[in-house]
Amino acid sequence: MSLVLDVARHLCVGWDLIRDIEHRHLKEKFSRPRLKEVQRIAIDEIAVRKGHKYLTLVLDLDRGNVLFVGNGRKSEALTPFWTRLKTAGAQIKAVAIDMSPAYIKAVTENLPNAMLGFDRFHLVKLFNDKLSELRRQLYREASGLLEKNVLKGTRWLLLKNQDNLNDNHGESARLQEALALNKPLATAYYLKE
Repeated sequence: MSLVLDVARHLCVGWDLIRDIEHRHLKEKFSRPRLKEVQRIAIDEIAVRKGHKYLTLVLDLDRGNVLFVGNGRKSEALTPFWTRLKTAGAQIKAVAIDMSPAYIKAVTENLPNAMLGFDRFHLVKLFNDKLSELRRQLYREASGLLEKNVLKGTRWLLLKNQDNLNDNHGESARLQEALALNKPLATAYYLKE
């Protein structure tokens, strides 16, 4: 029995040593990253649980590191990050964000000289929403039955990627007919593309 206790005692000491080494390695590798060299960042939020609990993340776009995690998704969530950034003397050149008014406000107030960029997903969604709204308006204002028939059923054609149009169903031809009939719709469509 004493041999079993000796082995167990050595294993416990071994596990503690391994845990300590692992803890030091993780702390060294993932502790607060140096901000001085950071030039391009991205700010976004993630949902962590049901019930609308969010965290704000700041990422270094050049290195892929998480620089900061804040509670919530308001501009105040970034206050500790701005303090650290100013202390470090970092010169941020560009910031990528979604179109959240809170993040736009926070970035323009704290990094007035940084170039602000919006992510593609939100821009395409905004264009698609406006394009659908314009198509509905044009359909309501259409005077003739021909115009209404051409515009009817084109919503998905306008939103689809051109490469995904099915020529077997005449989708490309129907889309071109709708665009040729209405210049404002064609302008909005080509801006989206």
